[in-house]
Amino acid sequence: MGTKPAPAVVPKPKTFLRLLLRNRLAAIGLAFIVMWTIIAAIAPWIAPFDPYMTNTAVKLESPSGGHWLGTDNYGRDILSRVLYGARISIWTGLIAVSISFVIGVPLGGIAAYYGGRTGNIIMRVMDVLLAFPSLVLSMAIAASIGNGLTSAMIAVGIVGIPEFARLMYGQTVSLREKEYVEASRAVGVRDRVILFRHILPNALAPLLVQATLGMGFAILTASSLSFLGLGVKPPTAEWGAMISEGREYIISGQWWLVTFPGLAIATSILGFNLLGDGFRDVLDPRLRSGK
Repeated sequence: MGTKPAPAVVPKPKTFLRLLLRNRLAAIGLAFIVMWTIIAAIAPWIAPFDPYMTNTAVKLESPSGGHWLGTDNYGRDILSRVLYGARISIWTGLIAVSISFVIGVPLGGIAAYYGGRTGNIIMRVMDVLLAFPSLVLSMAIAASIGNGLTSAMIAVGIVGIPEFARLMYGQTVSLREKEYVEASRAVGVRDRVILFRHILPNALAPLLVQATLGMGFAILTASSLSFLGLGVKPPTAEWGAMISEGREYIISGQWWLVTFPGLAIATSILGFNLLGDGFRDVLDPRLRSGK
């Protein structure tokens, strides 16, 4: 005879969305995310030019009716490249956070549930990863794997693993002594089932918040790697790479080369950070009851 899992703390979808939209900052963040997601999906249909088409006749042209956001040093349309860059950034964030979640959550759960030597080894490895600055560690990983988009996603994903592992560790420690977990052990339910059916659903709320905030971190770190030459390879349209290419022209007055991709990075990160804070407010019963 099995035991019934405890109810998850995540509200029903309609209630969740209603509570989320009441939070003005979260609604703004959601609007930014929806905007960039839609842009990423339909970029090939709304971009006014081929983002890789060069035209030296109009290179370094300031924003105008022909090129709304201007052109770069190769005559490529900045607006088209920003739109296509959304595809790279959103995709990179999703893959990186997925890697962090899929690896970090089980490691944290196993470390807390079993404890002992196994738990100590796992968490000490996480501490070692956290001892290095995130950007420095991601640079080292990306450089060791090789330049490219795949390397950047893997590097950013690995750097984010400790955050999910530590969060899941804390949640599992607080949940493993609950009555429904003890009852499951008593009737012989497998540890794997307890972890994924009882503990994980009740730890989803903080993990969801961390995943949302992690998206902003992943976009920023991946853009930083591209800026440093360790991310996407030229001439790929990517926000960090665009800023890297345009930084040499700031002094001479071509401000649009870095301003618009910089704004794209800023608004996307702001969107995920605001939405993550909104998720935290909605998913934490103590914060909801305090309003």
